[in-house]
Amino acid sequence: MLCAAPLPDLAGPSPNRASRSPTTTRPSPSSPSSSSPPKSTPSSPSRGPPGTCSAPSPGLLGGRIAGVMSREGQKLDYDPTGGGGGSAGGVGIGVLSLDLLGQVLDRLRKPRDRKACRLRLDLSACASLDDASLAAAVAGAGGGLAGLRRVCLAQASGVGWRGLEALIAACPRLKAIDLSHCVGAGDREAAAVAAAAGLRELRMENWRKVPELRSLDISYLKVGNGSLRSIYTLEKLEELAMVGCSGIDDEGLELLSKGSDSLQSVDVSRCDHVTYQGLASLIDGRKFLQKLHAADCLHEIGQCFLSKLATLKETLTALKLDGLEVLDSLLQAIGEGCNNLVEIGLSKCSGVTDEGISSLVAQCSDLRAIDLTCCNLITNNALDSIAENCKMLERLRLESCSLINEKGLQQIATCCPNLKEIDLTDCGVNDARIAFISSNCGKLVELDLYRCSSITDDGLAALANGCKKIKLLNLCYCNKITDSGLGHLGCLEELTNLELRCLVRITGIGISSIAVGCKNLIELDLKCCYSVDDAGLGALARNAFNLRQLAISISYCQVTGLGLCHLLSSLRCLQDIKMVHLSWVSIEGFEMALQAACGRLKKLKMLTGLKTVLSPELLQMLQVCGCRIRWVNKPLVYKDC
Repeated sequence: MLCAAPLPDLAGPSPNRASRSPTTTRPSPSSPSSSSPPKSTPSSPSRGPPGTCSAPSPGLLGGRIAGVMSREGQKLDYDPTGGGGGSAGGVGIGVLSLDLLGQVLDRLRKPRDRKACRLRLDLSACASLDDASLAAAVAGAGGGLAGLRRVCLAQASGVGWRGLEALIAACPRLKAIDLSHCVGAGDREAAAVAAAAGLRELRMENWRKVPELRSLDISYLKVGNGSLRSIYTLEKLEELAMVGCSGIDDEGLELLSKGSDSLQSVDVSRCDHVTYQGLASLIDGRKFLQKLHAADCLHEIGQCFLSKLATLKETLTALKLDGLEVLDSLLQAIGEGCNNLVEIGLSKCSGVTDEGISSLVAQCSDLRAIDLTCCNLITNNALDSIAENCKMLERLRLESCSLINEKGLQQIATCCPNLKEIDLTDCGVNDARIAFISSNCGKLVELDLYRCSSITDDGLAALANGCKKIKLLNLCYCNKITDSGLGHLGCLEELTNLELRCLVRITGIGISSIAVGCKNLIELDLKCCYSVDDAGLGALARNAFNLRQLAISISYCQVTGLGLCHLLSSLRCLQDIKMVHLSWVSIEGFEMALQAACGRLKKLKMLTGLKTVLSPELLQMLQVCGCRIRWVNKPLVYKDC
């Protein structure tokens, strides 16, 4: 995640900093919410013994590495007092040559040293530091950098995205990075920094000089309004996402409104302290704004916001207001003021009625995506209006719209031949409705039938016959489906994602049909498919070679260690697997299977009880290879096979 918060001086005063040009440091933004975890405070470092040291000892590393290097000497300044500069109590290490950086970091092995390594590492004056040097240094440190909190790379223009990726991978607790004045920094560097899930502060002064930086995502970071000071100076910024930034409010949006007019997309969804007044100030005078997402953050909308929204009549194409209480008059005003909309999001908006939808679509005939998830007051009348006015409709979400029936769906299928995605979760869809949709919507690529329990094998036969381009299909809890139905799906050659959770009637025979026929399958969910066994996994192992970002939930299935090992050793592109409640797999079975896939897995989900019985070396190897393990706190039940 990215954050543009001003970063406090990371190293503190140091004698070597005297030769540098003074910089003005703005105060850090205040904590955005009381729920934010407190920042770790480094324990007071102990001072080293008096005298001059020719090499750092592990005990001395309990101090703070100020990490200040002069441009001329390329030296690393180590300050064991933590205060920068000398003190009467101790001298410590004066300078370290750059090639000793890796050796210094490599000595951070003892627990007390790693605890003290809630360090502030400042490499800001190290202009010649490059990706290879940084990557080698952090690799040599092993786990010694696990506690590192703050890094300053200001003016270290030789460091690019590869070096940043290595740094962030070695520092899982990193909270703050300073990339100010890194004139070579761009989108790939920004993407690398985004991998730091715990990042709270990113200082990026003078990134405005980087013309290629056009997209920035600071979602879910615990930042405040001060973070936007650096952002609004980005002259070419086109896309800005601030989802879940609870520390940003109307004042911050007003500050952002003073920046460049280049913004085309803004997402403030789940920003709890943003109101319609702040959004009004943000969009005021924006000539190029095309997308505005304000889902799950607004409680009401005032006239001032609608007036400003109307000024975007020619440019605004996407508007998301999920979770808002919506009146018919509001939808009418949006339709009149923004009649170039191609996407409208009203998911979980209370008060949405047939009349409101009719007035909206009558003005916005170019709509291609409509989200009415959980708008449970709408009936077939709303679908009739959509079908009549929105002939180019491509995506329609109707989850839990329980008052619609086959009549309304037939209108949509008949009048909207370009339909590509439709969500009918909990809509009581049966075989007849699926047959009608399939015969009229040949361009369909995504179909969600979650909990449509009336669907049988006949419905899947009609679907496979009419919708050959289906890529994503959700059949979870459609528990009347059997192996015969999966046999029909085997002809869907473009299918990539298939969810079959809790289809208790399917066995390895049906899975074999999918494995043989659906060569492009990427993701498969078999959770609670109790009758799936080693035969099904064997078919996947022999045929499903394109499974690459696989989340194959084989929880609760009758799979043994042999079948699991065969699967994991054969699927060379396997990255993601969820293995919960596999009671037929022994500890040895888990061990062999995980060893077979070690080096490829990126995500793994298992029961907490396995943590204490699996080999510590195996678990460490998985983590070293980049696998993120999610432990599920449920009882462990297994038996030898």
